[in-house]
Amino acid sequence: MTSTRSTSAHEASAREAHEASAREAHEASAREAHEASAHEARDSKPARRVSAHAPPGGGDVPPAADPADDARASATSPPRNGLASSAAAALATLALLVLVPYAHPSLWRLRLLTPLPEGEGLVVVPAPAPAASVGETALVVETTEQAELRQPEEVALPAAAAEIVPAAVALEGKPPRPIEDPSGEAMTPFFRALAAVERKAPGSIARISYFGDSIVASDFVTATLRRKLQKRFGDAGHGFMLMANAWPGYFHNDVVRYATKGWQVSRVVGPYAKDGLYGLGGVSFRSEYPGVLSRFATAETGTFGRAVSRFAVDYLKHPEGGRMEIKIDGETREVIDTRADETASAIATYDVPDGPHALEVWARGPGVRAFGVWMERDTPGVVLDAIGIQGARIRFLDKSDDAHFAEQLRARSPSLTVFQYGMNESEDGELFPLDQVESTMKAVLDQVRAALPGSSCLLVGPMDRADKKGEVYRSRPVIPKLAAIQRRVAEQVGCGYFDTFGAMGGSGSMGIWARRGLGGADLAHPSGAGAEVIGRWLYLALMEAYEGWKASASAAQP
Repeated sequence: MTSTRSTSAHEASAREAHEASAREAHEASAREAHEASAHEARDSKPARRVSAHAPPGGGDVPPAADPADDARASATSPPRNGLASSAAAALATLALLVLVPYAHPSLWRLRLLTPLPEGEGLVVVPAPAPAASVGETALVVETTEQAELRQPEEVALPAAAAEIVPAAVALEGKPPRPIEDPSGEAMTPFFRALAAVERKAPGSIARISYFGDSIVASDFVTATLRRKLQKRFGDAGHGFMLMANAWPGYFHNDVVRYATKGWQVSRVVGPYAKDGLYGLGGVSFRSEYPGVLSRFATAETGTFGRAVSRFAVDYLKHPEGGRMEIKIDGETREVIDTRADETASAIATYDVPDGPHALEVWARGPGVRAFGVWMERDTPGVVLDAIGIQGARIRFLDKSDDAHFAEQLRARSPSLTVFQYGMNESEDGELFPLDQVESTMKAVLDQVRAALPGSSCLLVGPMDRADKKGEVYRSRPVIPKLAAIQRRVAEQVGCGYFDTFGAMGGSGSMGIWARRGLGGADLAHPSGAGAEVIGRWLYLALMEAYEGWKASASAAQP
């Protein structure tokens, strides 16, 4: 599973900041060494030069050296101080280059006397461009089907996994961890929406907006959860998708997507939009020239995503806007002039007979700015938006303009918001102070809760993460700390909490998962089978809590 992490240490990815700092320090030290050597060369004046050829442009050839002269000079000259020699200076410079990386933790990659973690290379590959800047980057690759990322509807778990995840192997059963909800009310709005859907109430939809990092960006875990909920409660549509692949590993199951080159993007992980307007998915797309296309269609195979009855295009009106043509099933439905005196987000909705359809968004000029498309059905059921942002930490959601992000959340009106972060926070270690991890997480969740006071909220805790030396796997010490922070914040803001770390088995579990075929080779992501396991666990935990809520609600009725 691919993953891309390109942000700054405090506002983006700590890894890129480490590498950038290391490169700068290495280059600076190299320049100092070069200058010192050049200075020494200028000051050093040998007594005699021997040349076999005349210098360019003519001139006398210096006489050959006389060995007797050298002997006399050695006998009469005072002994030279070895510490002042050029060799000693070179050794001192080398020692300085070796020791400089120990002056600051951010230069750890250049340390020669400390073994590097297995899998880490000393040579740092330069990043393509600094991400932590205001501007745009061009998407130079078309968005096409990525069959290698598709999650099968039925995932066969490795036989070796059965003994460590028995609840995941069985299609029915108890989850290894429940949904934690000290208030007893965090999940009530979502469960009410599910109950309405279960009764087949007209117009009822239980909508989930599921935010996360690279796991969610590839529709891992979310695909399994979406399918299981839709199998039980009904398929009410696929939900929200970005206009194009903002990262190489961005993917959605059970839908057909295509986009041409020509979109320029700003992202909450950088490069940043000057106005802070990123829509719901953390990415702003702008057409660079006429003819840029994004296409969204119902699935052509499989059980899920085969029908749609409503498309919605989330875009921006602004002073530099261009013309945008909307086609459905090859026929022009509308041409929208997105130019406006004032900047404002807008949503264009298109109803179609329930069934297979395709929507195309054509930029007929430069300056069309759009965020994404969602697909739904006019039938009771569940919709799950997989809103993944590669390289993101939960605090990056605060990069969006507050009023704009709240407006986008209200326009989507989910019954449940889910947040699955922690992988990239674990990459930071404690270089981004943990008290700030906690305060910024709480600030984002408070903002979401204020925008959606009638919605439920759930935090999915971080997976275990390991490093390997030889045959030994060691969990990163920061993981249980992050899990404790998320549990504490969830209780403070009134969200539910699912303990993924504990469900996996706690410290040391990622090594076991990797050996049993459930963990990725990077010891940070799940494998496809591991994602299926976590998705099943979440489903079982939600259904356990839902059945308990229904029983309590029934008992409370007269």
